[in-house]
Amino acid sequence: MSHVRIEGLTKRFAGKPPAVAVDDLSLEIERGEFIVLLGPSGCGKTTTLRCLAGLETPDVGRISLSDQTVLDIRGKVNLPPNKRRIGMVFQSYALWPHMTVRRNIGYPLRTRRVPREQARGRIEEAAELVECSALLDRYPAQLSGGQQQRVALARGLAAQPDLVLFDEPLSNLDARLRDQVRAQLHELHARLGFTAVFVTHDQSEALALGDRLAIMKAGRIEQLDTPERVFEEPATEYVAGFIGMSNRLPLRRQGEGWVLAGQADADDPSGTAGATGQLGAASPTVADELPVPRSLGEVAARLRPDDLQLCPAEEKPPAHGVGLPAEVVDAQFGGRHMDVVVSIAGSRLHARAPLNGKPWARGLARGQRVTAWFAKDTAIYFDADGVRTAAHTPAAAVGA
Repeated sequence: MSHVRIEGLTKRFAGKPPAVAVDDLSLEIERGEFIVLLGPSGCGKTTTLRCLAGLETPDVGRISLSDQTVLDIRGKVNLPPNKRRIGMVFQSYALWPHMTVRRNIGYPLRTRRVPREQARGRIEEAAELVECSALLDRYPAQLSGGQQQRVALARGLAAQPDLVLFDEPLSNLDARLRDQVRAQLHELHARLGFTAVFVTHDQSEALALGDRLAIMKAGRIEQLDTPERVFEEPATEYVAGFIGMSNRLPLRRQGEGWVLAGQADADDPSGTAGATGQLGAASPTVADELPVPRSLGEVAARLRPDDLQLCPAEEKPPAHGVGLPAEVVDAQFGGRHMDVVVSIAGSRLHARAPLNGKPWARGLARGQRVTAWFAKDTAIYFDADGVRTAAHTPAAAVGA
């Protein structure tokens, strides 16, 4: 039996019309598994977490933890949060300002009436796990943001809960601390093996921490899979856009080739004026090699910025590449690369131009003409309904 089972969870909020935050969601989580709920604001991930915690009551659904039913709307079962054996780590830390670190960590032990001596040992053990033993007698106001988050994590683990819930716990930290605490959390989970549900809108956090990712959209799970599979094989265009394939090229079949959709005009009804509207105009065989069923008339190609290459306008892309004339909109120095925004027949795309061995990229300027190209097997194609159209080579997606 799975450690956590969510069945048919639905939560609506009053309004005209009512807003459906979670829509008939079902999910099974194995013991020791780290599940990440990933999606933009309003997708239902935090509401799902709060229903798990007992902080929200859904309209329909059932939730079981191990062999205990903690929520069953039809059976009129709804255990309060303090009886669900759940630890929770909040975005805002939620530390009591008038309590020392020791008392903050020990708070869930007191609510569970754990004997004093046993509680003392658990507090010290939890503090040691997150490397904040030296802070036990301080108050939250005397701690940095990273220290406060480690204390919040220790509090979530101190009662040895069956399930630990994380509500965007790293979002208030600066970039350096976020990476540090994320690494500590990953190491801690590997060592302790607790079951966890982690809510975030940050794809980097999700890929680094999750055993599986649940990409959410409008209260439903759009794709549930391992980080590798979600990254390499997004099931829908929505998922592709959310996990980093931000570049989108709408394509329309024309004859034996493909043109950028919407680029034809009255003076050039074929849509193939010069090379601006014609995808792969310099390589007539590109259309035959694109992994798109011939029955489709329109598709959207999705690419990551790392997969969109730039070269001087006079250069031709490699034989395995699809080349498009482009104009630089903006270029920013990124250390070992330039982050570049280009315009291709009215579409704005992002490229990451490495500087190693390409000194010309340092001088990229607004209005400059360049050639943008991508290897044929790095794009993933989606039909008008946003569903993937064909097989994709995973190795190409991760740059192998």
